[in-house]
Amino acid sequence: MKKYDVIALGELLIDFINNGVSEQGNNTFEACPGGAICNVLAMLANLGKNCAFIGKVGNDIFGRRLKAEIESLGINTENLKMDKDTRTTLAFVENDESGDRSFSFYRNPGADIMLNEAEVDEEAIKSSKVFHLGTLSMTHEPVRSATEKALKIAKENGCLISFDPNLREMLWKSEKDAREAFDYGMRYCDILKISDNELAWFTGEENYDKGIAILQEKYNIPLILFSMGRDGSRAYYGDDMFEAKAFIQNDTVDTTGAGDTFMGCCINHVLENGFNNFSEMLRFANAAASIVTTRKGALKAMPTEVEIISLLK
Repeated sequence: MKKYDVIALGELLIDFINNGVSEQGNNTFEACPGGAICNVLAMLANLGKNCAFIGKVGNDIFGRRLKAEIESLGINTENLKMDKDTRTTLAFVENDESGDRSFSFYRNPGADIMLNEAEVDEEAIKSSKVFHLGTLSMTHEPVRSATEKALKIAKENGCLISFDPNLREMLWKSEKDAREAFDYGMRYCDILKISDNELAWFTGEENYDKGIAILQEKYNIPLILFSMGRDGSRAYYGDDMFEAKAFIQNDTVDTTGAGDTFMGCCINHVLENGFNNFSEMLRFANAAASIVTTRKGALKAMPTEVEIISLLK
């Protein structure tokens, strides 16, 4: 028996999201708990899954708040390290009228990149059904080596590997380094989630099916989840392709975390149903992702199963 349904390694940070203008005419930002990897765990926790997080925050007001926030969601924090010397990573997020985002990161260094190999708990990873990761834990050392160690342990111990590269080009020293991280994750994963812009960036192919075919041929990934924003999503499994339309909301305010919500729902589906019923999986995940776009932030904005089912009806 596995102790955890999903264990994930990566970033936990504060998203400062633009929240209008004060009475004095100053821009205001709302401090929202976030980080793509932990957002996925938050969605899974809302769906009743037992989750654990591996990462590092600063032992400061933001780090302590983040620890408390994910504990309140039921996410295990035994492997969340508190760094007394490095501050918690911050991201400032501005949204345009459609809810699309631009980012400014304060992470040079940030505590999340200071996780090292010695702080990776092998037994915790062995005790999980799924190991989830992205590429933000591969941008710098020592967290890159910590990620590689964790991924190797997960693969050797039969964990299902899920990978969402979550490209943030401004965090990489070079495009070459970013491409190598994409390649590294794809060589190990059983489930890949990739967006339309990431697919075009990595493969150089604007045609979606041709781009996916390149990945399938090179990496032989069993399940590829493909997100297309307002155009919905697809799942590629072997020679089959499944597609579902997006749920367009009239009151979208922030698209932060929509992809993470989608990913969490898809992992949940595979845990419960295996590699089956992909049309049902996509429709549920699309509905959940649309709900989170109507709320500020992501980690505390994840919908409940009741809300998702209500929208589907």
